[in-house]
Amino acid sequence: MNWKEHGRKIPKENLDRFIPNRSAMDFDFAHHALTEALIEARDGKKKEARELSPSKEAYRKRLAETLGLNRTRILAFRNKPQPPLHSHYHSASLHQQPLKPRRRRIPQSCSKVLDAPNILDDFYLNLLDWGSRNVLAIALGHTLCLWDASTGSVSEFVTIEEDQGPITSISWAPDGSHVALGLNNSQVQLWDSSSIRKIRTLNGVHHSRVGSLAWNNHILTTGGMDGKIVNNDVRIRSHVVGTYRGHTGEICGLKWSGSGMQLASGGNDNVVHVWDRSSASSRWLHRLDEHTSAVKALAWCPSNRICLQLVVVEQMGRSSSGTLTPELA
Repeated sequence: MNWKEHGRKIPKENLDRFIPNRSAMDFDFAHHALTEALIEARDGKKKEARELSPSKEAYRKRLAETLGLNRTRILAFRNKPQPPLHSHYHSASLHQQPLKPRRRRIPQSCSKVLDAPNILDDFYLNLLDWGSRNVLAIALGHTLCLWDASTGSVSEFVTIEEDQGPITSISWAPDGSHVALGLNNSQVQLWDSSSIRKIRTLNGVHHSRVGSLAWNNHILTTGGMDGKIVNNDVRIRSHVVGTYRGHTGEICGLKWSGSGMQLASGGNDNVVHVWDRSSASSRWLHRLDEHTSAVKALAWCPSNRICLQLVVVEQMGRSSSGTLTPELA
């Protein structure tokens, strides 16, 4: 007889409180729960709860709940109740209207206008950079100015001597407290923004002005009008650790990928090169030569680690994008 069809309750099971119900037990899970500690002790692995960070512990519990493994009891003394045919969650979702995608609002006006007197009108130079501490550095001729977006304060950081300047490129270090300056006399200077002190000067890197800079941890990559790209380790005395040659014009843009293994360079020769840091060869890994003007703005896709997506902006304002497959990159 089907008790549910006649609207009657299912009678309770007469089970002893000391004898579990074997049909309601998961013997595989019980065996794993009882022998896991013995196996770890035998293999010399000790996992204590205090070694797990709060985030890892929360992830472990969430994963166990999703997989149905968040059980602390091994013995079962009664059968589990039957799940309802239609839960409240599913019934509510059936009547819920599909959500419309939110439309992004693009501002029609800028939020801030900064005066930039004496800024050089030169497309090939990189005269501003936004640091990780929300500070914008702008080169105004021989003077470097800082604008703190958090407080709105503007200050003159340093003024370069006449025979060294003007400033031709700027790049904040990843820590946001050190800034690199490329100069017209081929020098590269490193400054500490907290103490307003020059840390060191890199000489002999280029034989022309330095118009592009890019950081990769402690490696500062410089690009000059001589078409040469140089990797400098700022921690050591002999700072030049690698040189890339492949451009016939001035280096206008440099950008390291998120992994720090590939470098994209754009030049006044209308060419984009991709270099591999791990390769022993200084030859470019990939070459894009279908642009019709100088290439300056380069950007790697931060969310795609399988294919390397590159966005390029030319001098004439035309932008293009492409994907480099793992075989090419």
